Amino acid sequence: MPATPRNPEPERLQVDHLPAARRSLRIAFVTETYPPEVNGVAMTVARLVDGMHERNHDIQLIRPRQNGSDAANSSERFDEELVLGLPIPRYPSLRMGMPSKRALVKLWSVQRPDVVHIATEGALGWSALQAAVHLKLPVSSDFRTNFHAYSAHYGIGWLHKPIMAYLRKFHNRTGCTMVPTDALRRDLQSQGFERLQVVSRGVDTRLFNPLRRSAELRAQWGVADGDLVLGCVGRLAPEKNLDALMAAFDAIHRRDPRARLLFVGDGPLRAELQQRCPTAIFAGQRRGEDLAAHYASMDLFAFPSQTETFGNVTTEAMASGLPVVAFDYAAAAQLIRHGENGMLAPLSDRQAFIDAALALAADAAQRRQVGINARASAEPLDWAGIVGQFESVLTGVMQQGSALPAGRFSAALPLA
Repeated sequence: MPATPRNPEPERLQVDHLPAARRSLRIAFVTETYPPEVNGVAMTVARLVDGMHERNHDIQLIRPRQNGSDAANSSERFDEELVLGLPIPRYPSLRMGMPSKRALVKLWSVQRPDVVHIATEGALGWSALQAAVHLKLPVSSDFRTNFHAYSAHYGIGWLHKPIMAYLRKFHNRTGCTMVPTDALRRDLQSQGFERLQVVSRGVDTRLFNPLRRSAELRAQWGVADGDLVLGCVGRLAPEKNLDALMAAFDAIHRRDPRARLLFVGDGPLRAELQQRCPTAIFAGQRRGEDLAAHYASMDLFAFPSQTETFGNVTTEAMASGLPVVAFDYAAAAQLIRHGENGMLAPLSDRQAFIDAALALAADAAQRRQVGINARASAEPLDWAGIVGQFESVLTGVMQQGSALPAGRFSAALPLA
């Protein structure tokens, strides 16, 4: 029997309807901080690196060597390059990358990336920007830390203008600067920053989950089922506005002597806080499931900082089913609806912050409902969607090519 003639038309139409393959990019990530260092920038950069690697992109991660035994990792489509680092004053567990322009020019001349993404604006980031300009590479950046805001908390407020001038010059040399909220975009735009794109932050809702609440952990803290635990997660440092947290707890404690205060994190203010509140629980730095259990075992989360660019702890607390009290700022301003899934105080209104914490502390039923609503609000904040936004912005920067403003860099930082 003769073979049945094939009909080429349906096959051609079927092929035509297949989606176009996404091009794999060669991405150089430059960051001063990375896990196992514990901070919001390190965590967020690691999420983006892992997410882009999972999306089949080639990753080159450039970061400071964190200690003497630190070694570069290498795997399929992933390579690390380590540079010299120095401890950051008052934060000896963190390292500041040394200027490395010559080394980066040499590296990228041999292994030319499609795009360079600079996550931090320190000496390493500056030299990476210079190397990218020298080689005419597309480059993007993140505005992740309010260095200009921190200056007021360390007695160097007079440096605010020069710091902002440096940051503006740095970011305006890149093809795009990513910011986590629209409020920050508007603020920076009003100060002369250009080419700003909002790329928000995600949260791991499987890790941070109300189901991780632990009666055993609460017993270790010395609290009973009905005792209120007011908690905060983050660096114990001046820029975190912890005086407002202490004032809120003092007000709660006067009404409820069994209430306890929990600090998760470490920093230069720890000894002072221990002296001021000897009954507080100081859990130190926690990671992974242990950190998630500490969140879920609280009853009320208070975040008094007014210097964040985002504040990942806000979304982590909400995903953990906690009612959050925060100032109307950064992630809280973007995600919290006052009285529904959290409580907001007007920026710099310390008494309103205290009153909001008092109101939730006094009403267990409201705390439960607000916590349920907070969890529901956090569930759509999946990291996969954020990585997709990040990929789209990087692709746009790459397609623009080397469109950086011309001109010489000032000698604001030493050259490698």
